[in-house]
Amino acid sequence: MPYAEGILTFRAGEDLEAYRRVKIDTSGSQSPIDVIYADAGEAAIGVTRYAADDTELVAIKLLNYPGSVEVEAAGALTVGQTAYGAADGKIASTSSGSALGVVKKAVAGSGEIAELVPYPFVSTTAATTSVADTGEFTEAATVEAALAEIYQHLLSAQVTIPVPLGAITMEDGTVLTKQATTVTGIAQLADKEQVISIPVDCTSGEALGFSVPVPQDLDDSADITVHVLAGKAANLDVLTLDCEVFPCGVGDTANADIQDTAAQTITEAASELVFTCGADGVLAAPGTLSVVLALGGTNDGDAVYIYGAWIEYTRKALAA
Repeated sequence: MPYAEGILTFRAGEDLEAYRRVKIDTSGSQSPIDVIYADAGEAAIGVTRYAADDTELVAIKLLNYPGSVEVEAAGALTVGQTAYGAADGKIASTSSGSALGVVKKAVAGSGEIAELVPYPFVSTTAATTSVADTGEFTEAATVEAALAEIYQHLLSAQVTIPVPLGAITMEDGTVLTKQATTVTGIAQLADKEQVISIPVDCTSGEALGFSVPVPQDLDDSADITVHVLAGKAANLDVLTLDCEVFPCGVGDTANADIQDTAAQTITEAASELVFTCGADGVLAAPGTLSVVLALGGTNDGDAVYIYGAWIEYTRKALAA
């Protein structure tokens, strides 16, 4: 028949101090059963009435017994503050697992004995609800922090649409071939990197173009950026690269240029030129983006090399 009083005798499964929360040691088989400290966030059956060495009998005041209970604090606690389980059977104000109750007697710091009115409840506040991350996907310890991490990732994650050099043509769609004479084409520099070469005194190909589909996960409320890695053979000419971007959507064609960045200066050393399309002109998927890259200035002394191009956009969460 179950014992009906509020204080029960157990055996210490480790050295225990007085006024510490304990739990049943499920690995034990002694009679009375062993109890050990309940750590941070762990449920407890009661509080030790006095200190006991390992294997000694110890009296435990059960938390379901009427009245308040004295528990050692891990730090300062104020009257009316919600208390949670802390390491080594203590209590603290730091959220960890379910709340244990409300502080009736305040304490100034660690090691002092607080009076606690047991009032266990599961927190419904995201900032104090802990996360059980068995897959180790996040370092966040609470629901609020984990959600913030997820949303921040969704809002800031830039995704790349690669544009192979072979997908870039002259503006009118003429396919680039091996560079020869004064016509823009594909070239290999010093038996190394492959580039699009706009030769000195270029007669055809000073304006290039390509088109890419708009991804289904594109966030049309965010900017799109066009990136070009470009350089010059020397530093004899002042040359620039301009960019135009024309969006196209279902039933929405022949739109104006949405690119907002001025022409960028091409340096001798290859540099990344970035062109921004403001969100106000971005169209949602499905659709396409047609991009035109135009050389500015007189290249009578320098060849221009385009090493690569890509588009970056912000991804949104899809409903389906």
